[in-house]
Amino acid sequence: MTAVPFDIRPSTGADLSDPGFGIYVHWPFCAAKCPYCDFNSHVRHQPVDQPRFVQAFLKEMATMRRLTGSRTVTSIFMGGGTPSLMAPETVDAILNGIARHWHVPDGIEITMEANPSSVEAERFRGYRAAGVNRVSLGVQALNDRDLKFLGRLHDVADALKAIRLARDIFPRMSFDLIYARPNQTVEEWDRELKEAVSYAVDHLSLYQLTIEEGTPFYGLAKAGKLVVPDGEQSAVLYEATQEITEREGMPAYEVSNHARPGSESRHNLTYWRYGDYVGIGPGAHGRLTTGGAKIATATERKPEGWLSLVEAEGHGMVDQEVLEYEAQADELLLMGLRLKEGVDLARWQAFSGRDLDPDREQFLIDHGFIERLGNSRLRCTPAGMLILDAVVADLAC
Repeated sequence: MTAVPFDIRPSTGADLSDPGFGIYVHWPFCAAKCPYCDFNSHVRHQPVDQPRFVQAFLKEMATMRRLTGSRTVTSIFMGGGTPSLMAPETVDAILNGIARHWHVPDGIEITMEANPSSVEAERFRGYRAAGVNRVSLGVQALNDRDLKFLGRLHDVADALKAIRLARDIFPRMSFDLIYARPNQTVEEWDRELKEAVSYAVDHLSLYQLTIEEGTPFYGLAKAGKLVVPDGEQSAVLYEATQEITEREGMPAYEVSNHARPGSESRHNLTYWRYGDYVGIGPGAHGRLTTGGAKIATATERKPEGWLSLVEAEGHGMVDQEVLEYEAQADELLLMGLRLKEGVDLARWQAFSGRDLDPDREQFLIDHGFIERLGNSRLRCTPAGMLILDAVVADLAC
């Protein structure tokens, strides 16, 4: 299968010199744990004390505000877990708290993840009234057989209902699909992707199924009871994904993310452009510039442990690491090469204090894995995206 060449223009038309400043809020609770999921998500069989968690979120925000100083927020993202299990009043309180601590301009992207099984029209309208203007639905598959295999609590009818509601209520919508499922063919994936695009979404996140250690799927795979496509077949499915989405007007702007031009996720671009972002909530990570240094933050993963820490200390952080310039250069390269627009070489050189090794760079160019965009940017080619980790490792040496 022939890979689709990238358009040489960045897909967003945005100011690439401004990666933005994002706020990430992690709601760690789910109705059920999916067998492929290694995210920080937890099932609780008793109702969660949402007012108590709100107060903890607000306390942690106050601590983070002291670290960041006054900043203008460019995006907010509520992820999980399943944020759509929150009451609209909880979402409203969290967003009002963010607005009290930082400057939040009107109309910035405010995204919330939602699962189709937890979608209700009244709750969606409550989220919209609170300020959410973009929803990301965890659909994962558009056939009931594979939804059951993936451990999802919804069926296709639930997913379509959620999509229709999201389209009616929110200005912007995305949904996730997982591919490279057992026995999945390119023809089946082609039909499923065309169907997904037909629902008039402006953004799709398309992830290959990976078997993560510690998940139920990992145990099944080790026992030989779960077989996913091998590397060659996964590459074929990846290339097909690029071709299909390009053809349908939703080209890739990042390894796993596709959008109609102008509808890219502003928040995720902040990550990939290596901007600053605050991580609030159990298991949240952040990257903050404070006192002239960039620090990596991480909070306690267990919800109850995080809650106790925040109530006692004012925050749930268990790790604050000052990142050396070389580490920042490596992270910039790792994140930026995921993007179609590539990496700002001057910024990478400012962090690393050196130029790329010319022999390594030329080797990767000669083999068709990377390319220069003028003198200022470097990016992976479609072929390079297939071996992204190896490319990054080679260039970072």
